[in-house]
Amino acid sequence: MAEGRRSPGRGGRRALPAFRIGCGTDVHPLAPGRRLVLGGVEIAHDRGLAGHSDADVLAHAVCDALLGALGLPDMGTRFPDTDERHRGRSSLLFVKEVMAEARAAGYALVNLDAVVLAEAPRLGPHLEAMRRALAGALGCTPSCVGIKAKRCEGIGSVGRREGILAQAIVLLGRARRPSRPPAPRRGAGR
Repeated sequence: MAEGRRSPGRGGRRALPAFRIGCGTDVHPLAPGRRLVLGGVEIAHDRGLAGHSDADVLAHAVCDALLGALGLPDMGTRFPDTDERHRGRSSLLFVKEVMAEARAAGYALVNLDAVVLAEAPRLGPHLEAMRRALAGALGCTPSCVGIKAKRCEGIGSVGRREGILAQAIVLLGRARRPSRPPAPRRGAGR
């Protein structure tokens, strides 16, 4: 079927595509006097990410991936840094809001795969906490969330410890309708 076309479902409504995929990327510079928050987890470090909200690049990449899967504008359009309501806001709240919109559109998260590029600090000890925090925001089990940490080996601005970059891919699938209990049979029990 051609891109963007859907077959009519019951009652003349158009059926949802079975799957939607989206990718997101975000990068922020490191700055003194800021908290370092990645995937909703605060990590001890001498600098944090500069930004209007908590500048959580991982949550931002996930949010952009969700928005992309839904065919909606990016985070900068949806949650502009000119809106004072978002100053210092936890980026997990952005993820929750967009995931609620995905559910309202009839989708559930199949899985998330993400990578964080950071020369320092070492992120391995924090990956499980990030998985749990993102899973909570997405309303899924941690087994649906994959996060990898990579270093740039001194190459580029991330390798020179000037910032942190994250990329995410999400797969959304049609949500299953809650199963209804079977209707009582006529004449049963008489």
